[in-house]
Amino acid sequence: MLSFIVSIIAKEIQGQHREVSILLGRVNINLDLKKLILFLAISVTVITFLNGFYSSYQVQKQQLQSQTLKNHNAYAAKLVSATDRFLLAAQQQLAYSAKILAIQFNDANTLAQEAQRLRLQTDSFNSTVVVDKNGVVLAHSPLSLKLKGQLLESDGAKQALANKKPMISEPYISAVGNLVIVISHPIFNSQGEYLGYIGGTLYLKQKGILHDLLQVHFHKDGSYIYVVDKNRRLLYHPDVARIGEQVFGNPVIEAVLRGESGTRQLINSQNIVMLAGYAPLKSASWGIVTQRPLDATFAPLDDLMMNVLYRTLPVGLATFIFIWVLARLISKPLRQLAETAKTLDNPSTSQQLKQVRSWYYESSELRLAMLKGVGLLQNQIGLLQHEAQTDPLTGLHNRRSLELMLDQLTLQQTPFTVLAIDIDFFKRVNDEFGHDIGDIVLQSLAKIIVDVTRENDFVARTGGEEFIVILPNINAKSAYQLAERLRMRVSETIIEPVGSINISIGISGWPLMQLSVEEILKQADQALYKAKKTGRNRCIIDSQFIQSDDSQFIQSELVEQE
Repeated sequence: MLSFIVSIIAKEIQGQHREVSILLGRVNINLDLKKLILFLAISVTVITFLNGFYSSYQVQKQQLQSQTLKNHNAYAAKLVSATDRFLLAAQQQLAYSAKILAIQFNDANTLAQEAQRLRLQTDSFNSTVVVDKNGVVLAHSPLSLKLKGQLLESDGAKQALANKKPMISEPYISAVGNLVIVISHPIFNSQGEYLGYIGGTLYLKQKGILHDLLQVHFHKDGSYIYVVDKNRRLLYHPDVARIGEQVFGNPVIEAVLRGESGTRQLINSQNIVMLAGYAPLKSASWGIVTQRPLDATFAPLDDLMMNVLYRTLPVGLATFIFIWVLARLISKPLRQLAETAKTLDNPSTSQQLKQVRSWYYESSELRLAMLKGVGLLQNQIGLLQHEAQTDPLTGLHNRRSLELMLDQLTLQQTPFTVLAIDIDFFKRVNDEFGHDIGDIVLQSLAKIIVDVTRENDFVARTGGEEFIVILPNINAKSAYQLAERLRMRVSETIIEPVGSINISIGISGWPLMQLSVEEILKQADQALYKAKKTGRNRCIIDSQFIQSDDSQFIQSELVEQE
């Protein structure tokens, strides 16, 4: 590419020489200072351009290679983290099932149901199996495997029976001919007697969650990911035919199996120069390698440099007399971008970047890149703030967000009413229907609260079945009416399979007798406790908060409710 560039520039210089020769021949005079300066300017410009272009190309090439290696190392670490989380979650699921089966290990229906639930509900395993201490299959899913009553003599089964502890097996051929790994957890009864194990299998050559986790990262530019175990056996590879193959003599595989994390340039089995990043797993003796062809890495740089050449060379040749002016104009947006780069986390940075007059290609691309980077950074900050202030189950605000809201209201001296809400007999729901149904009840109640309250009202889940509603700029009468509408709406709503539920509500407000916000919240809790103590399914307003113009209405409402 560089030789091509040099040839173009040489032709331009030859053209200038011809023009100078023709001019001298016509006027028959010696070269004057103006033409000499022009010639020197052209020569210096060309030499400087060649030197700068070549240096820039080499620096960017080196930086691109270095950055690509760093990106692949970070990418491999990210995939390792995701895979570790998956394996940990899978082991936790098995541990939970083991606790259930330990109590009812002799109940065949329970064993079959739990094996089926574990496979279908979590979608973590291609198949599940419950095996007794002798290696006999007691239950499995799917039923099409037809393994019940069979004695498992596979390597994975032997490992699980021998170790009697949570483990991830080495790859082996299963009883039905699949290349699999088994994640297993032992089952012990209350006396500590070993009963057997429950295991989930991952089919390495068939579609499963491991493929779903890694396959999305396969790229058409030649980049790919593979996973190896401690025996240098491929557990995952975009070429399914290579899964199960043992690879020797690969320095990256040797390094990652030693527990190292890093980057390396190497030649793969197809004699292609690759840039690789690698990292080992913590939960298993595996390593993940992500790599990209070196040619694919440099291809965008070649295109970029050609674009730079086509865009800058004509301009440079046509405007060499404005070198000093152009140097100043070029440096100005870069200086502005550099100054702005010091405050990337500032909310006003995006507006500052938009005001930078990036009139040439490089600064424009840099400005766009910085705008994208700032946008991603601001979005990430916003996402983290949202996650930090949001209850993950209901999507409502959490206690931290509540504190911030209360600080804002008190700072602005905005009066507000507090509704302290609690579900009546919620423990019965969890005990009778399970915590999953309990979560559905909490989510349904959250939706009802949002529907009943006003758009500018603040709804938070503060813990368990407890909710707090902040009603800005509302008197006691209106707050009580809203609370009653909410209570009745909840009582009338059917939540399957629980049916209807009831709530109790305590009401207080700020400012009140110069009490602090913490005291107001405490009064609301006390009113809630009174509602619970006096029969539940009712709204109780703090007596100190009842205004003189509202007291008669509220008292009459309380009498009717009783």
